[in-house]
Amino acid sequence: MALVRGCNFPDDLYYDVEDNVWARLEADGNIAIGMTSQGCALSGEIVAWTAKKVGRVVDQHKSTGTVESGKWVGPVKAPVGGEIVAVNEAAVAIPSTINADPYGAGWLLKLKPADWERDAPALLSGAAAAEAFEAKMQAEGFAGCA
Repeated sequence: MALVRGCNFPDDLYYDVEDNVWARLEADGNIAIGMTSQGCALSGEIVAWTAKKVGRVVDQHKSTGTVESGKWVGPVKAPVGGEIVAVNEAAVAIPSTINADPYGAGWLLKLKPADWERDAPALLSGAAAAEAFEAKMQAEGFAGCA
């Protein structure tokens, strides 16, 4: 696992660095997505997660739903395009789960990818992701995750 300025980035995930979201290819071919630890730190304590409905098709880099914290309301963008097949109802019910475990119990939703082979090359993983997050944090003046 990469650790960049106190933020964890598991090596087995794919990252959309610009949008601070991750993707994990599941055994069934679906893609689990969520916010990165940096995204959670930037947002502050998340108080609401409102996902688009199951069955909705979203394009890559478009909103899958909205997170709300005490200091920010904004979209969670799709790292890949596809159809929403599941929403993490536990994260809807207890949004603080997203901050507490962004790569585990705090996943946000699952997509059936429209074209994983087309969209995946835009995502980074491992050392390439860590380097990109470090550069992004440097450029944005981000001190780090608590």
